[in-house]
Amino acid sequence: MQVTETLNEGLKREIKVVVPAKDLEAKLSERLQGASAKARINGFRPGKVPMAHLRKMYGKSFMAEVVNEILSDSSRTILADRNEKSATQPEVVMTEDEKEAEKVLSGQADFEFSLNYEVLPAIEIKDASKISVVREVVDVTDEEVEEQVKRVASSAQTFETKKGKAESGDRVTMDYLGKVDGVAFDGGTDSDATLVLGSGQFIPGFEDQLIGVKAGDEKQINVTFPAEYGAAHLAGKDATFDITVKEVAKPGELEINDETAKKLGIESADRLRQVIREQIESQYGTFTRQKVKRQILDALDGEYKFESPERLINAEFNNIWAQIGSDLQEAGKTFEDEDTTEEEAREEYRKLAERRVRLGLVLSEIGNKAGIEVTEEELQRAVYDQVRRYPGQEQQIYEFFRKTPEAVNNLRAPIFEEKVVDHLLSNINVTDKKVTKEELMADDEADAKSDEAKKPAKKAAPKKAAKKKTDDEA
Repeated sequence: MQVTETLNEGLKREIKVVVPAKDLEAKLSERLQGASAKARINGFRPGKVPMAHLRKMYGKSFMAEVVNEILSDSSRTILADRNEKSATQPEVVMTEDEKEAEKVLSGQADFEFSLNYEVLPAIEIKDASKISVVREVVDVTDEEVEEQVKRVASSAQTFETKKGKAESGDRVTMDYLGKVDGVAFDGGTDSDATLVLGSGQFIPGFEDQLIGVKAGDEKQINVTFPAEYGAAHLAGKDATFDITVKEVAKPGELEINDETAKKLGIESADRLRQVIREQIESQYGTFTRQKVKRQILDALDGEYKFESPERLINAEFNNIWAQIGSDLQEAGKTFEDEDTTEEEAREEYRKLAERRVRLGLVLSEIGNKAGIEVTEEELQRAVYDQVRRYPGQEQQIYEFFRKTPEAVNNLRAPIFEEKVVDHLLSNINVTDKKVTKEELMADDEADAKSDEAKKPAKKAAPKKAAKKKTDDEA
């Protein structure tokens, strides 16, 4: 096999490979020889089939197998010999001329093809101890815990039927029919729906117009769906709801005690408060982690500047761009609605794709140098977390991951990244800073320029026009 480098430009490589016809013939003869002892052909005793007859019957198919093996093995062996790592699977380019291909399969011509690929850049890991980040920390107060406990406990609150007009905090039971331009729409109809006035459960303006209604009242409510409503066909539309009030009930006294906690599936009020505190701390911890990670990524972005493989950047950009297009379509918006143009957006997200690829390569190299690995137990836990998201489909999801190794690898990548971030946190300078919850959760302009903040994400859908309140919506 003759290997010749025909392109070496930046990270791009092109390798021309020529496998002489005599080498192909040798591999074919070896395969035919091995088949002769096993072949069962009418008219010939086992092991006595003439080689010429075997060649006539199986020569081309065996040669095709030889060619496929060469293609399969060549990328690995050539890269190993050149001490290079390809950023993606090398592209194989060979003749599309059927006559030339026929000559190769007939053993009458050399087999020629090219490997096109980009190498991973060499990255020199820098001293992470020079990186400094501020870790914003929020102290969870007893008052905040108590406020959240009351909110959660309100789902177990009792209501008593009352005579008279509905007030804020009262529960209204009703039938309703929603219409846009006089036509009923999907999801706009319900019977015996319950709504606690002031809960903000329905779209803006809906609950306010129920203040003052009584059991037996019939009323038409006029509202406008938010411009960014999750269902594009309703966004910004004026709608009417024909309401029939069936009951108005006032809330009973809300007591936070062991009995209330048990209604929520928790053994005691003290345990309920502990659970709520842990949930709040976990929520704040997530925000803190995100902000610290952003700072680390920004620091690495400033430290490491190198050319990244174009194919990786293109793949990342295509993923981002597909998500952007999907988000815009779902929201019923255009680039102009977002105060930009398609060309400007392409340029912006192309830069983001390049940054993500570069930082991904840096984190990968840092992790490899530190000996960081993702364990099978961690992968299984990640798979289990995915399965839990699809109740009733657990077996199908397990089968999907079992049969789709690349899906498991997609779970491996974020776990590896978080472990690298943990490794960096143990080596960089971290200063804790007490802040308010508003300061912690603020997504300011500095954050907006970061990799994490720029990740395209679907905007949170506004509250549904109408839905029944369930026990776990507190």
